[in-house]
Amino acid sequence: MTALAFTNARLVLADGFRNGSLLVEDGVITGIGTVDLPSDADIYNVGGKLLAPAIIDLGVFAVDLAACHAGGIVRIGLMPDQSPVLDDPGIVQRAALIGRPDLWIHPIAAATRGLAGRDIAEMAINRDAGARAIGTGRGWIGDAGVMRKVLRYAADLGLTVIAHAEDGGLAAGSVATEGETATRLGLPAAPAIAEALAIARDVMLAEETGAALHFRQVTTAAGFALVRAAKARGVRVTCGITPAHLLLSDIAMSDFRSFAHLSPPLRAESDRQAALAALADGTIDIVSSGHDPRGPEEKRLPFADSAPGMAGAETLLALGLGLVRDGVVTIERLFGLLATHPARLLGIEAGSIAIGMPADLVVVDDEKPWQITTDTLIGRAGNTPFDGLPVQGKPVMLFKGGNRLR
Repeated sequence: MTALAFTNARLVLADGFRNGSLLVEDGVITGIGTVDLPSDADIYNVGGKLLAPAIIDLGVFAVDLAACHAGGIVRIGLMPDQSPVLDDPGIVQRAALIGRPDLWIHPIAAATRGLAGRDIAEMAINRDAGARAIGTGRGWIGDAGVMRKVLRYAADLGLTVIAHAEDGGLAAGSVATEGETATRLGLPAAPAIAEALAIARDVMLAEETGAALHFRQVTTAAGFALVRAAKARGVRVTCGITPAHLLLSDIAMSDFRSFAHLSPPLRAESDRQAALAALADGTIDIVSSGHDPRGPEEKRLPFADSAPGMAGAETLLALGLGLVRDGVVTIERLFGLLATHPARLLGIEAGSIAIGMPADLVVVDDEKPWQITTDTLIGRAGNTPFDGLPVQGKPVMLFKGGNRLR
């Protein structure tokens, strides 16, 4: 039996902080708080730093090992928008295995073949090949009949459907949200109501079919109101968001900065404030990075011609800790949003510090100051809308199943 122990730690548990130690034996947590340390244990004195569940980043678009490890991430929910699309059991199985043991990939299989929104993909076979959820990808399934079939089939299989919440008819060809900023810049834009229309339809279908439905990103006041009301009447609906839509409004696009070209696009300040309120009141269930690294050939273009997306894995934790310092969420709720809730959605035993759980752990120096700069991010690309932002908090050690990764 191999053992390691973490001493002098501030443990982030589901019910709050606890100062003490953590014992891990054969990759599993076996002691929390005051523990008897085996004589042969490898001991890490973390010096009062945070010891928390390692992050499970739900809904990333690229396997980026360096960025994930730098951000304290050991598991990812990989979106189906890959090349080739994750709509075949062989492709799903390969995606589930390529990162191990350093990064566990939980594939989100395509809801329709080729993500074309027409023919239902082989969900049962893809589930058996390793898919942990079903997704519509970057796009919306415009045919309500097809979406109803997707939800019914997924419900029968016990899988959550992860949906993109933007009405394709309204949002087609747009790169921004209608409003003063888009008008002043002359950018093709869609009304914010495109999100609420998509949510309203899919919530009704989920309610009728009994399916579990997760909106990867909800970003508008109207969208949050619909999700909040659906939860109140018992619909199995959850939603997520990225730090960009919590901390930035469409004003961030004012100088045509293509790093602020996101999908869904940045919203008005009133919607950003609604997002913070939804985070505080529990409407939002998951915070993820939306990691979508894009090189200069895709980003250093005129705004309307650039590709949407941001590199977010390395900055996710630091930006989340900023929300804790601002009093929006508590530290234990932050790691619920980053780890516990994503694990629950994917149906995996991980994401919390508890006896019997795998030792997927991150040691965080929450006082360490640093500056987000595109040139120093170590992932595949540095296309972050937070370029130049000073932040505080950084992972200093990372463990997967008790094995140290950094």
